Amino acid sequence: MALGQKRNTPVVTGAAKALDQLKYEVAAELGIATPADGYWGTMATRDTGAIGGNITRKLVALAEQQLAGRANA
Repeated sequence: MALGQKRNTPVVTGAAKALDQLKYEVAAELGIATPADGYWGTMATRDTGAIGGNITRKLVALAEQQLAGRANA
């Protein structure tokens, strides 16, 4: 997808910055070097998939914790 055609916008305003920060944190945890120029298109699919998968895992765990807290309240 070319630049300027990004369609996956966050539902919550202001979440984009937090999600971007999470992306860099997960990459660091996995030992994957992040691009200095911010363009992820030249990275291996395996690396970006690992980052995305771990982000999803963390977000699901966070949502489960929040739901469990609501059920106990």
